Amino acid sequence: MKEDQGKSPPPVSAISRREFIKISGMAVVGIYMIGCTPGLGRKKASWGFILVDMNKCQGCQSCMLACSLVHEGAISFSSSRIQVMSNPYGSYPDDITISQCRQCTKPACLEACPTGALARDHKNGNVATVNAAKCIGCQKCINACPWAPARAIWNNETGKSQKCDMCASASNWDETGGPKGKKACVEICPMGAIAFSNIIPAQDDPDSYNVDLDNATAPADTATRVA
Repeated sequence: MKEDQGKSPPPVSAISRREFIKISGMAVVGIYMIGCTPGLGRKKASWGFILVDMNKCQGCQSCMLACSLVHEGAISFSSSRIQVMSNPYGSYPDDITISQCRQCTKPACLEACPTGALARDHKNGNVATVNAAKCIGCQKCINACPWAPARAIWNNETGKSQKCDMCASASNWDETGGPKGKKACVEICPMGAIAFSNIIPAQDDPDSYNVDLDNATAPADTATRVA
């Protein structure tokens, strides 16, 4: 009995080095799955994204007319939430550019809004959109957008900001919009240059939203199909 005095008892729940590595590996896999599995780590991402094929676009601006008509009830290039710009000095296909909201996974415009007017619409597929009733017209969302031109635009008629909502609030249209419904720009394009996808485009690639629609190729984020 005296010989045992001063000795520390063995730990009750001691694990081997191999067991520790095994448990650590499982934890890493679990974290990866949470970050990549639809419905888990990506709950806040939009359910869909508007992609364009500039090799097909002819610059007819039908998408702009349709967008303003279904949202504002009037044909207006300035109030369209999708913008088509032509460069007379450019060469095909870089002579025309379509600027549509990217529905960023981490929207700078949303973070900049001081009133919460620009927020994710959880009833319509987490699309980041503007609640006009809360908008105070500060234009901070427009200034915060890292893309040029800004994807949030200014409406001179209402004195409010607005942006693409996948036609979820297209009150002047008989169709059901939103990520799981129809989008006016996609429906109207005579060249099939605009499409909807539920694959998250690569967020760090400025060209990832410009794709080859015939071959359905697009730079995508890792494990990015949104449920």
